[in-house]
Amino acid sequence: MTSYQQAYQKLERFGQLHVLKYYEQLTDRKKEELLAQIMATDFSVLSSKKQQGNQAAQRGVIEPLAAMELDEIRRRQEEFTQIGLDAIRACKVGAVLLAGGMGTRLGSDDPKGMYDIGLTRPVYIFERIIRNTLDVVERSGAWIPFFIMTSDKNHQATTTFFAEHDYFGYNREYIFFFQQEMAPASDYDGKVYMEEKGKISTSPNGNGGWFVSMEKSGVGDKMRSLGVEWLNVFAVDNVLQRIADPCFVGAVIAENRASGSKVVRKAAPDEKVGVMCLEDGRPSIVEYYELTEELMNARNEKGQPAYNFGAILNYLFRVKDLEEIVNNSLPLHVVEKKIPHLDENGILIRPEEPNGFKYEQLVLDMIHELESCLPYEVVREKEFAPIKNRTGIDSVESARKLLEGNGVTL
Repeated sequence: MTSYQQAYQKLERFGQLHVLKYYEQLTDRKKEELLAQIMATDFSVLSSKKQQGNQAAQRGVIEPLAAMELDEIRRRQEEFTQIGLDAIRACKVGAVLLAGGMGTRLGSDDPKGMYDIGLTRPVYIFERIIRNTLDVVERSGAWIPFFIMTSDKNHQATTTFFAEHDYFGYNREYIFFFQQEMAPASDYDGKVYMEEKGKISTSPNGNGGWFVSMEKSGVGDKMRSLGVEWLNVFAVDNVLQRIADPCFVGAVIAENRASGSKVVRKAAPDEKVGVMCLEDGRPSIVEYYELTEELMNARNEKGQPAYNFGAILNYLFRVKDLEEIVNNSLPLHVVEKKIPHLDENGILIRPEEPNGFKYEQLVLDMIHELESCLPYEVVREKEFAPIKNRTGIDSVESARKLLEGNGVTL
């Protein structure tokens, strides 16, 4: 049990004593929960607010990074696939699903992966991702260790949902849940907000926090005990993505790269996807809003756009390299957000304009920490159906059309 004195001293050190303002009004259970949250919270991230606004100016020298294109992949498909299948059968490949988000933008209060995209029957986002992985399980004859990252806001709902649906046919012994580390949200002066009288306002620490969250939860030890050497990490919202794709795995291993990134050709020069590149000689990703006119119009030696391959958040990482960089401090991105909070009178306020900062690490920075990356081209219509909105571009509607175009009955 955490002592009040320990929590008080920690808050005092970081200038956050206001967190205890309502302590005496709490039940004994709520007091214990608040003290535990205080001790588990990394308040050191709050000093990063000083960097806010300077991040765009911190980019290094940007140069093109050639992708392995479809023609070469098709030519070497048999070679790559065999290498990948051998690694999968040896339990050297694990899958990591980033599923800490909620379906708020889809009009749902449930975890995003629980959203039903079916038309004539229930078809859940989680179900499609498991089905895509089972394709490889059936082909290889081997179960792939499957790690699912949740958040404190959706962990219970997610684990219950999987159990209720019998893990959609996946072997329960190969599914491992872990919770994402949370970071405090603050006002512009670096004072953490309270979302309840006994609870600090927090948010997930970004999609770059997945590996450290694995390690801190203990599932990293499980991963090593199984012999996993490669981790394929991907986001919950792309219902067409191929997971632990043997050809992709084999290509990255054959080319002896520390990481790989599935990419698609951009639909337009200004499409809102981050593009693969070199930054100061190391692999990196330039976000769409950082692309200058000069970069958008640059051409390679073939006369094609030099920055033409967008990352779809499906990466392969070599575990030994992740272990080397996990203790290095990844850049912290300070993002302006609308943060619900208690005002000075203890009343919950839901702001209509940004009122503070959230602090995130991004997976694209993990790519930049490693010495090499293989951008691996995939066919957009077969592997890229993100669900970010209810209607329009990258929506439930567009994903349904793409699924049906790939023979999935909804």
